[in-house]
Amino acid sequence: MKLPELKIGDVTFKKPLFLGAMGVGVSRSSLASAVTNCGGLGVISGVNLGFLEPDFKTAPLEANLRALKKEIQKAKAITKDGLIGINFMVAMSHYAEHVKTAVAEGIDFIISGAGLPTELPGLVKNSYTKLVPIVSSVKAASLIIRFWDRNHQTTPDAIVIEGIEAGGHLGFKYKDLENNAFDAKETIQTIKTILLPYEEKYNKKIPVIFAGGIYDARDIKTVFSYGADGVQMATRFVASEECDAHLGFKKIYLNASKSDVKIIQSPVGLPGRALQTPLLSRLNAEARIKPQKCLGCLQTCDSATTPFCISDALIAAVNGDYENGLFFAGANVYKVDRITTVQEIFNDLWADFETTQVP
Repeated sequence: MKLPELKIGDVTFKKPLFLGAMGVGVSRSSLASAVTNCGGLGVISGVNLGFLEPDFKTAPLEANLRALKKEIQKAKAITKDGLIGINFMVAMSHYAEHVKTAVAEGIDFIISGAGLPTELPGLVKNSYTKLVPIVSSVKAASLIIRFWDRNHQTTPDAIVIEGIEAGGHLGFKYKDLENNAFDAKETIQTIKTILLPYEEKYNKKIPVIFAGGIYDARDIKTVFSYGADGVQMATRFVASEECDAHLGFKKIYLNASKSDVKIIQSPVGLPGRALQTPLLSRLNAEARIKPQKCLGCLQTCDSATTPFCISDALIAAVNGDYENGLFFAGANVYKVDRITTVQEIFNDLWADFETTQVP
């Protein structure tokens, strides 16, 4: 199998790879632009981008929107107007304001999950921004596709299927994670079948991009053999010089073992995959770490009952604070063994692609 290009509408990616967004602040303009410059789609995480702004604690929305504009502008400049995407969680507060701001700044792709982005098409009318929902099941894909068709007279430009080995927030129930109750091949092929009538109706191909557990050429070639058109990869890019996170964050990945990877309950309302750190140990012992101040960043979070402030924990992590940080990671994080560059990762992924054997 030769390495296929990824075509989404009028856009062609030489390398069929999306950067998986990592927030808060782990994938910003530096990492996103590096992935785009290597032939894939660089994606910025759109969650609490204003955490470095001086007024973040007092005016979080204004700080976040200001930082959002800055990061898109910087990424565009570094890529010489190359294609850049952004990921917005449906569960985040002020979702519509963030989407509209990104569109006004000329964002090329919006990737959206952690909830069903049913209203997303209505927020990007009269723009060229391409829309890519994230799903983890055939049911979720079918609901989004039918809703967009019926209520917005449109269909996704592509779909990301996020499998059970992904890092961060997961679209699965605990029992499914415990039983590894997910069939990537069946999910990819069923969703591709569901898409066929909409591809015909809207006269366009809707590529399927698979995420979760993608680490090397063998993983990529395996999901391509199932029918995927592209892959989304995140964890491996943390250990790159271009990753926007603190060096301390990257070193935690380097030191991680397979047994360090844990499933937690996130204030977002979904399970999440993260590394065992002192924060998780304290939560196991105390059950709850009361937030000092709530910024109202999530629609689904109740500051009176939430087990901890995920915003504070993720900001601590991106700043390299091992004691207080929440370090989301994919199931294959233990394979990370050195800090390299995005270009070297791309070279490694594709160098042996054609000769790599899969079952």
